[in-house]
Amino acid sequence: MSWFKNWFNTKYYHLLYKNRDFKEAERFIENLLTYLKPEKGARFFDLACGKGRHSIFLNKKGFDVVGADLSEESILSAQKSANKELKFVVHDMRKPLKGYSFDVVVNLFTSFGYFEDDNEDVEVLKSVVSVLEKDGFFVLDYLNAKQVVAKLKPQETIQREHVTFDITKKIENAFVVKNIDFEDEGERYHFEERVKLIDEEQFESYFKLAGLQLLAKFGNYNLDKFDEDNSPRLILIAKKIG
Repeated sequence: MSWFKNWFNTKYYHLLYKNRDFKEAERFIENLLTYLKPEKGARFFDLACGKGRHSIFLNKKGFDVVGADLSEESILSAQKSANKELKFVVHDMRKPLKGYSFDVVVNLFTSFGYFEDDNEDVEVLKSVVSVLEKDGFFVLDYLNAKQVVAKLKPQETIQREHVTFDITKKIENAFVVKNIDFEDEGERYHFEERVKLIDEEQFESYFKLAGLQLLAKFGNYNLDKFDEDNSPRLILIAKKIG
C-alpha cells in the first residue's frame, strides 16, 4: 500500500497536524478570490481536500464546491458539512473526476508530489485540465524546495494530547522523507511521508505537458512576490490552454 493511502487514513495523521492555522487558511482563500475574481456561484474543485477546511470556507463565500480526497476517513469527516452546493467524494487525484466541470481547481497545503514517477505527477495535472472549463484556473500551493532543504530539521519531538511523535527528516533521491514514530495504548507505530522537491522550473515543465499556462507565482499566503531564497511557499496560478 502507498504510504499516503495508509498514513492519511489514520486518526494519528489528523492528531499530528491538528494545530493548523485555520485563520491563515481563510486569509489565503480571501486573497486568492481577490486575485482570481470568480463570478458568484462559480464552481470550485478542491483536489486533495483532507477534511475539507478550504472547501467549507469557499462554500461559505458563495461558491459551488466539490472536495475530493483519497482518504475515506477524511471524506467521512468532511461530509458532515456537506450541503446542496458542497459535496465530498473519495477520489484518486491521478484520475479524472468524471461527470464534473469546474471554473477553478485548487490543490492546497502541499498536497502534491507524492509519487516516485514524474509521469504520475503530470497525470494529476492532466486530470485537472480534464475537468477545467475553457480559460479555467488552477491554483497549486506547494513548498519552496530550496527553503525546505535550507531549513530542514533532522529531528524533532511533537506532543499532541497523550501521544509523543518522534520525527526524523532527511533528503533522499530528491524527496523530503519524514519518518514518524510513536506509541499509543502500548503499541508502537511507524509511518512515513515522502514529498518530492519540485522547483519552479520543473513545475513549468509539468504544466506544459499537461496543457496549463503559468500566469503568476507567489511566495506566501499574502500573495507576495516569490523569492526562491526567502519565500516559505511556492504558489502557482495557471490557466487551461485552449
